[in-house]
Amino acid sequence: MSLEPVSAALARAGAVLTIDLGAIVANWISLKHRVPGAEVAAVVKADAYGLGAVPVAQALAAAGCKTFFVAHLDEGMQLRGALPQPRIFVLHGPNPGTEADFAAAGLIPVLNDVEQVRGWAALARASGLPHSAALQVDTGMTRLGLSRAEFDALVADSESLAALAPTLLMSHFACADDSSHPLTAMQIDNFTAFSRALPGIPASLSASSGIFLGAKAKFDLVRPGIVLYGGNPNDAPSNPMAPVLTCSARVVHVQDIDRPQTVGYGATYTVPGPGRLATVAIGYADGFLRGIGERPDGFPVFADANGVKARLVGRISMDLATYDISDTPKGSIVPGDTIDVIGKYASIDDLAKAAGTISYELLTRLGPRLHRIYRNGTVI
Repeated sequence: MSLEPVSAALARAGAVLTIDLGAIVANWISLKHRVPGAEVAAVVKADAYGLGAVPVAQALAAAGCKTFFVAHLDEGMQLRGALPQPRIFVLHGPNPGTEADFAAAGLIPVLNDVEQVRGWAALARASGLPHSAALQVDTGMTRLGLSRAEFDALVADSESLAALAPTLLMSHFACADDSSHPLTAMQIDNFTAFSRALPGIPASLSASSGIFLGAKAKFDLVRPGIVLYGGNPNDAPSNPMAPVLTCSARVVHVQDIDRPQTVGYGATYTVPGPGRLATVAIGYADGFLRGIGERPDGFPVFADANGVKARLVGRISMDLATYDISDTPKGSIVPGDTIDVIGKYASIDDLAKAAGTISYELLTRLGPRLHRIYRNGTVI
């Protein structure tokens, strides 16, 4: 992917996603200051939450990030082609029969159950060499990871443990965005007990929200994901992370209205008039979720129309959304112009709340029809 827009493709695009690689790097650096003494990795699974795993990881690697996490083997293989040196962990671990693919690509599996442990140990024994892996333990999420009994049995099996050459012990918070939840403290205690059984092995419990829980949750390595991309780590009104992206949608049609009129499918919203509407080329087929516009009274949604707040009106359709631009000077917005539907007046967290979801889903749904421009970064 190029850092520079291709003018012809840009002219054809209905909507443009501008990704500030410099802001992503700045967020990563700010996390390093927050957890002194711990390594700050980067989670770039799901194509870096929809923003482009290769350019994002390349910019972070150039800034000094040495460890990356993806979910699937194919994601790891693609990233390895762009980054030959950094450590790349694959969170889902190996499917049966894919262990050799991990080894050939220099990827480190996260082993989540006894069968994955057996398969990886068998590969190591067959090669005559230890093969590094991460071990995930279940501290209360009840999703992935070895139970305490399974973990203790592995620790007691010195031959298998040596074959695995564990390079990281990890677990995952269930409620890190709620520091008062009793499960959070319980998981910290559980993970501390697990880590004592493997002295000298780096430990990692915190992903994005966990980084903000304080020193007890820090351990040796943290795994930020959504916060790198500008998401708020908790429900506090002030987001400590820098915004990373702007989505600009092309104006397809501008119309004056002189009386109250309903807008869009289902006639769910009535614009009082007189005024002006701008219909823009973005919809749920682009990942601009239909639910964003479904609760206009409880969660009004705005865009930046040349510095003026413009309200989303009517339902979002597959390819189009409509905004009330009555407060902009007449003639200041015409077909072919763009307005920012994600940006100054609409953060990813704001839009996710309006849609009744989370910023993770919003970002990962942003689709391939959005032309992507990368700014303020170095692709190596």
